[in-house]
Amino acid sequence: MGLSGSGFWRDRSTFVTGGTGLVGGWLVRRLIELEADLVCLVRDWIPQSELVRAHLIDQVKVVRGDVRDQGLLERILGEHEVDTVIHLAAQTIVGIANRNPASTFETNVGGTWSLLEACRRSPVVKQIVMASSDKAYGSHEQLPYGETAPLQGRHPYDVSKSAADLIAQSYAVTYGLPLAITRCGNFYGGGDLNWNRIVPGTIRSVIRGERPIIRSDGTYVRDYFYVEDGAATYLALAEALARKAELRGESFNFSNESPMTVIEVVDRVLALMGSDLKAEIRNEATNEIRAQYLSAEKARRLLDWAPLYTMEEGLTRTITWYRDFFRRAA
Repeated sequence: MGLSGSGFWRDRSTFVTGGTGLVGGWLVRRLIELEADLVCLVRDWIPQSELVRAHLIDQVKVVRGDVRDQGLLERILGEHEVDTVIHLAAQTIVGIANRNPASTFETNVGGTWSLLEACRRSPVVKQIVMASSDKAYGSHEQLPYGETAPLQGRHPYDVSKSAADLIAQSYAVTYGLPLAITRCGNFYGGGDLNWNRIVPGTIRSVIRGERPIIRSDGTYVRDYFYVEDGAATYLALAEALARKAELRGESFNFSNESPMTVIEVVDRVLALMGSDLKAEIRNEATNEIRAQYLSAEKARRLLDWAPLYTMEEGLTRTITWYRDFFRRAA
């Protein structure tokens, strides 16, 4: 299941939430290439986002508004006769969730039920791909996580993902909504402007000649998933939903199944950038799960899925993107 080359997306009315986010920008780029008829919900104007910076926003229909506004969502789905919905909009930063739990719950949980309720009341919607996260699982002793592991988030961000995931499942089971759920690891790639994340933060530090900062003790283990793989995954899952009704309500882990510690990621970036800088380990992280990574066996088996990029290829493409970004900024 590689990059979509079919005519599936041509002129298909497709609604994307979260287009100004990291994965959203690459997803929109790919959908434009595939000639989809694209509508994007945009809440905040973010000039540095890939959606705006690469002038992708000039090639799509834009509706300004909030994902919690169910009436607006119903209008969008109805007036644009939307076939396919890809729901990415979320507050994605763990630290912000710890400081502002209510706003994170409102966006991640309330935004999800508002969108799904709008879809339930819009009979023309044919596929919904909903982005959950590996954080929805919370902490488990058994690794890697499979899709049958309980969703048991304990901290605000993780709970918001657990709750939204369960709400989506309820809409699929109770109302027959044609949706499938993705659970991916930590996304990285060009366009991530959250500098406290390890990949963009490390690259920026090297470009500035500064020591990269590790907020944790550096031994936390995660999946790292390249953003162009993420975009391809959402498209592939929507296409699979259109072909196989039995995928409705199913959740899928997507992972390159090569978990790494934070220190290993930083060292890999430093090596690829030819830098001899040493990381500064601050050991400040709180409310974070120590080890978390996914099995993608179900996606391989049922969807014939495989990642398109290795970690090395993904990081190389990411470093190239940021070098160009900072060169233009200068």
